[in-house]
Amino acid sequence: MRRISYAKYRILHYIQNDHDVLIAVLHNIRSIHNVGSIFRTADAAGIKKIYLCGFTPGPVDELGKTRRPFIKVSLGAEKYMAWEKARSTVRILKKLKKDGYQIFAIEQSKNSVPYYRIKPKHKQKIALVVGHEVKGISPKILSLVDKILEIPMRGKKESLNVAAAFGIITFHLIHR
Repeated sequence: MRRISYAKYRILHYIQNDHDVLIAVLHNIRSIHNVGSIFRTADAAGIKKIYLCGFTPGPVDELGKTRRPFIKVSLGAEKYMAWEKARSTVRILKKLKKDGYQIFAIEQSKNSVPYYRIKPKHKQKIALVVGHEVKGISPKILSLVDKILEIPMRGKKESLNVAAAFGIITFHLIHR
């Protein structure tokens, strides 16, 4: 039996298990640490691609230089993740909708529903949108999504860190 590296095993496992049903759309996330953490979670969950929209920072700067704070948090997940920088979140969401994706946003609003009530169909293509750590997701972006999901809070704080919320809902969606 021929031995292969763990990295090659992960790639083969990813291809064979057809995990291309979940995409992440990061809209104006300001913290490079949050984005690095989301990359690490996305890799662990087998997410197909991450769109970095607006001013969301990526693993490399405008000059193509690696951002050390990003790498420190992502622990190399950016090497295995497909990602794309996009100026317009609206344009990306319209493209994904046209490609058959159901669009979910993580946000607290009068129209949000607890995430655990969502039961997408098996193999349903889903795009998960997360937004700015303080301002959240704009009404314009929310008007394009199919469902707004929230994580009900029991304590005194009204919300979780964006990377933590992304992890909770991502793993809920992949284990449907």
